[in-house]
Amino acid sequence: MKGETYQLIKKVTLKKLLNAFVVFATFYLSKWLKKPVHYGNPISLSIEPTTSCNLRCPECPSGLRSFTRPTGMLQKEQFSRIIDELKATLMYLTFYFQGEPYLHPNFLAMVKEASDKGIYTSTSTNAHYLTDATAQQTVASGLDKLIVSLDGITQEVYQQYRVGGHINKVFEGVENVLRWKKKLNSSTPEVVFQFLVVKPNEHQIDDAKQLAKDLKVDRIVFKTAQIYDYENGSPLIPTKQEYSRYTEYAEGKYRFKGELERNCWRMWHSAVITWDGKVAPCCFDKDAKHVLGAIKNDYIGFLNIWHSQSYTNFRKSLLEGRENIDICKNCTEGINIFN
Repeated sequence: MKGETYQLIKKVTLKKLLNAFVVFATFYLSKWLKKPVHYGNPISLSIEPTTSCNLRCPECPSGLRSFTRPTGMLQKEQFSRIIDELKATLMYLTFYFQGEPYLHPNFLAMVKEASDKGIYTSTSTNAHYLTDATAQQTVASGLDKLIVSLDGITQEVYQQYRVGGHINKVFEGVENVLRWKKKLNSSTPEVVFQFLVVKPNEHQIDDAKQLAKDLKVDRIVFKTAQIYDYENGSPLIPTKQEYSRYTEYAEGKYRFKGELERNCWRMWHSAVITWDGKVAPCCFDKDAKHVLGAIKNDYIGFLNIWHSQSYTNFRKSLLEGRENIDICKNCTEGINIFN
């Protein structure tokens, strides 16, 4: 976390700070007034390079090939227009929504473009495409954070969730990046193992911590898994309650832990843009059902959508009750589930 904070601070400008203050202030004003008040531009943004993926993870729409929306690749020209519009105030850019970013042929060129314009950049990958050459290009691109999905430290366990994946490719890819960081004397990208805790891998948590130390990655984080049909149980729900979003209240019956607050910080400071230009409220809307606008070839501008009536109406519905919105019912935003 120290590395991330330092890299962010290096790229902060007075204009970005003022924008963040305005967004922060209007969020808390909205909570107090119980009606949406919103000024300022997004502080962070997630852009989807592609919905294509090489794996078939059981709780992922990309892996299941279950999207109703089409599969495709983000046009680099469209990306450049979005970044040019937001670069003065945007602090944090995530190159991920669904799919495997490294399948996009211009992925690292887009990372470099955003990095050169003073934006903190991050991505999440299954690390199967981090060859020696790609690892070198990754470090040279200026990428600030590389999140690597681990989810198991042996092939037997890893493949139970990362279906079709090979754990040795993950290790090899991470080692390639770490080697090139050293060769190029680069402090970035921060390499983070992300361990999605499910029942088949929860017994490897301590071993995963040791592995992170042995490989000398910057840190490891443990993430709770979103299970779509959790009410009647799932073989993926962990037995370790501190790593589960769900609790068993009767035999074979589960419910979501915690209570949903009548607000959502994400809807004031961030947004998601799909590969084909649809603007979705957040990363929990994986199939982009709640489209708040679309950036098309004629490019009407992202900020026209960000400040549109459709966005205002959605923010209003959150303040009225997140329990009434389907994508919010399984969301951990504002909830401490580690209890």
